Order: sequence, then structure tokens, then C-alpha cells
Amino acid sequence: MNTKVPITSHTFLLLLAVMIAMPGCKSDLEAIDAITRVDEGPIESAFDIEVIYTDRANVRMILSAPQMDRYDLETKYLEMPKGLHVVFYDTLMQQTSSMSANYAISYDDTEIIEARDNVVVINEMGEKLNTEQLIWDQKNEIIYSEKFVRITTEDEVTYGEGFRADERFDTWEITNPRGTFRVQE
Repeated sequence: MNTKVPITSHTFLLLLAVMIAMPGCKSDLEAIDAITRVDEGPIESAFDIEVIYTDRANVRMILSAPQMDRYDLETKYLEMPKGLHVVFYDTLMQQTSSMSANYAISYDDTEIIEARDNVVVINEMGEKLNTEQLIWDQKNEIIYSEKFVRITTEDEVTYGEGFRADERFDTWEITNPRGTFRVQE
């Protein structure tokens, strides 16, 4: 059974309108992506911040940073993209050590802070650590690195690949030391 439907001018205009409108109905991937995209930017940003950490009413450290961004993703973290400076104090509010870096990230769940790019730590004795990456494990109160380190003391400069120390950098050891060492006879 073959039936022919006559096309009138009215039907022709309707078909023409549908054909013209069809390209506008195609899926616009950019629009769909924009609507469904999850925002991975910071949920909070603060500028020129100073955070004071206390323990039993004693100031233990003061952290300052030009910018701090909080991210609430699967892994929650704080990012300090413009660096940080931390000063540690004893119970008499005397400075015991300091740390600075050009970039840092602090992970909420693990209490790990990773400092990168021109990391400098100075302890109470004036010993100075330079490295490009430092991990600060706040739970275990240690700092360490697997990267190249230089430690400058009053009498010598020691180089190595990796080190480990208490978080105040009072006692430390270089994992793979190299350089000239002074030996007492």
C-alpha cells in the first residue's frame, strides 16, 4: 500500500521551519559541560593571614601567609600558593626556630604540611636547613625530606640527599651525607 500525501504550502512551511530549527537542537557539549562541571576552586580564600597556635594558653607557633585557600574536595586541604612563614616559641615566648617556603599545602586528614620551593628552617642554635621540599608531620612532630639538603652550622656546611629531624630542628640527621666532615681525634 503506497499512499501519497500532498504537500501544501502550509505543510511545506512547517517542514522548512522544523528543518531550520533542527541544528539548534543538537547537543552543545560546552553548555552541558558548563552546567555539570564540579567547581574545584577554593571554598574560602583569605589574604595576609596570621594564625596563632596555642597549647594550654602558651603560644607555640605563629603562621603567617600572604594567601590561604581552603579546598573541600575528596581530600580536604589548605593551600598557601604564595608561601608561608612559621615561628616556633617556647613556654617563655622566646623564639626557638622558624620555617619559610614559597609554597605550602596542609592536608587536614593526615596533619601533613608539605613546603616547597626555597624552604628554609633555622633552629635556636642558628643552624640553617635549605631544601626544595620539606614534609612536616605534625602528628609525629617530625620534619623530613628525600630531596637535596644543605645544613649550615657554625663550623661547617653539610650536604646530602634527604634528612630527618624533630619539628623544631633541634636534633637532625642527613640520610645520605656528602662533603667534607670534621672528625675529632
